[in-house]
Amino acid sequence: MPQRDPSRGGLTSTALAGLLARLGPDEERAGAAYEDLRRALVAFFEWRGAFTPEECADESLDRLARRLEDGEEVRDVPRFARGVARLVLLEHWRRPDARRAELSERMASPAPAAPDDEAPHLCLERCLRALADDGRRLILDYYQETGRARIERRQAMARAMGLSEAALRNRAQRLRDRLEACLADCLGSGGVPPDTKTR
Repeated sequence: MPQRDPSRGGLTSTALAGLLARLGPDEERAGAAYEDLRRALVAFFEWRGAFTPEECADESLDRLARRLEDGEEVRDVPRFARGVARLVLLEHWRRPDARRAELSERMASPAPAAPDDEAPHLCLERCLRALADDGRRLILDYYQETGRARIERRQAMARAMGLSEAALRNRAQRLRDRLEACLADCLGSGGVPPDTKTR
């Protein structure tokens, strides 16, 4: 059975028990289903480069348990959990420490997939190709370098494009949001998006 601290994030033992009751008809199967779901959520966050994938997974499960306790109608618990995880991921990326993550490093060295599952790699490649050529170049160039070199590179990019640095930053953020949404949809559904460009 999962061992959770009921005080964490205000999660009550009743809420946790309610979640377990939805996952299995008895204590043993519910506990196994819980651990399977948690592992899937940890992988979800790892594939997306979250700094604290286990904490994000636990937060997603906590929120799911509270929603069930509040009487939310949930027909497919694992699918609903993935939806909650997407919201947790967006909040995670808005944190100041997460914004310092190297998107270029995640693209160059994505977390390894299981031997029989190449979906993360395929999704990343297809989602990048789904961006217009200029958008793909911008997002890759924008997250190159570190420290002072990064600042100078972005200043040069803004000058070359005739944009202010703020406008360039906003454009890069919109592209990043689109890329992350594509990855979330692709990996969450277990499929690969169409190989089409969007502008």
